[in-house]
Amino acid sequence: MGKFLGSYLEYIVLLSGKSFLDLYEIYVPLQSTSDKVDMGDHFFRYGRQETDYLKRKDKRMAELIERVGMVRRPVIPDLFEALVHSIVGQQISTKAHATVWARLQQRLGTVDALSVLSLSPEQLQSLGLSCRKVGYIRSIAEKVRSGALDFHSLSELSDAEVIQRLTALDGVGVWTAEMLLLHSLQRSDVLSFGDLGIHRGLQLLYHHREMPRARFERYRCRYSPYGSVASIYLWALAAGEVEPR
Repeated sequence: MGKFLGSYLEYIVLLSGKSFLDLYEIYVPLQSTSDKVDMGDHFFRYGRQETDYLKRKDKRMAELIERVGMVRRPVIPDLFEALVHSIVGQQISTKAHATVWARLQQRLGTVDALSVLSLSPEQLQSLGLSCRKVGYIRSIAEKVRSGALDFHSLSELSDAEVIQRLTALDGVGVWTAEMLLLHSLQRSDVLSFGDLGIHRGLQLLYHHREMPRARFERYRCRYSPYGSVASIYLWALAAGEVEPR
């Protein structure tokens, strides 16, 4: 599943069989005495406050955290770029997503509303984007350019309000909005019912055959207010980083 690089284990993780961040995760031992591990600007920020809380709340989650160690989970801080990245990856393979995204980055340089609108729809399609995805991306870029959509203001809203604003955009569903909450805005309490990887992780960790909504909500409440960190460890389990017990 991965390869050892010195004391680190790096591997590509597929989120829920979909493809939001086809980037590396890096696992480090849980031996730092610091409350927060320096994750830099491009990894999800968390530390011992969050992991210690989850370990106190749930014995099996505690064992999972100890076995996996700290996780450097990649994020895309710019919300517009993260949203375009997500739309690019919809309904295509991981390899195709990486290829199209690399072409887009190379052509645009900085992925922002103005650079997107500097290309014609035909030019964007020539990079490997479908007509529908080009429409989604250009529509969002137009809203940003006109001022109708202010991504910076979203940081001041609640999770529910952010989801409401994002899902009003063409091409953005609840799961995509939740992934952006975690992987761009770095919100602390995201445990997505629509994510198949989370479902698989919960089923493996607690030996459930099914994960109905009521049972899922009990775990969400148990992990709150650090559902995002629980998600990171459930993804690691679902991806095969550690063997289920």
